[in-house]
Amino acid sequence: MSKVLFIKASPLPNEVSRSSQVAETFMEEYKAKNPSDTVEELVLYNTEVPLLDLELMTAGRELQAGKAFTDLAPEVQQRLNAYNALTDQFLAADKYVFVFPLWNLGIPPLLKAYVDTFVIAGKSFRYTEHGPEALLKDKKAILIHGSGGIYSAGQTSSFTHGEPYLRTILQFIGIEVAPTIFVEGIDHNPSKEAEIVAAAKAVARESAAEF
Repeated sequence: MSKVLFIKASPLPNEVSRSSQVAETFMEEYKAKNPSDTVEELVLYNTEVPLLDLELMTAGRELQAGKAFTDLAPEVQQRLNAYNALTDQFLAADKYVFVFPLWNLGIPPLLKAYVDTFVIAGKSFRYTEHGPEALLKDKKAILIHGSGGIYSAGQTSSFTHGEPYLRTILQFIGIEVAPTIFVEGIDHNPSKEAEIVAAAKAVARESAAEF
């Protein structure tokens, strides 16, 4: 039995977000094929995702130097507890499903803040004399990525830093990443929205059966 973490990184409701609609199709098929698995949904825009800022970095250094957690300011303790809870939740999962849009050729800022909660030296990777070593080698992920234009191939593929970044950072910590499901091009061809979404849902069903 596997534990699946379904991470939604769009503030848009499902009826508006085409990639979220495809992701729901993926999850429906996955649950049907794997009824004994548990699925936990994490909606980032409904979650407190602490930003890794000066306050948290200072607290981290103080704790490493021997300061007691209870000696930190109450608001700092609260932020660290929220941060660590996200870390523990991620590390406890076996599989990850990310659904996210392309924003200004990158990922949403809240998704980047979330990445910082689980890409942590000593937890998901470690430094060695031979370079960084991944620690999550027994896990897998799939990305469901939406964009108004087409960036998965062709000349514009070099423009995007969304899907390639998330794929690379997951692989950096050892996670096997399945082929991405792209939901793209609707803004270029609005008349083909139904066709594009239907094609992506078909890929999602096939991918879910193998995930």
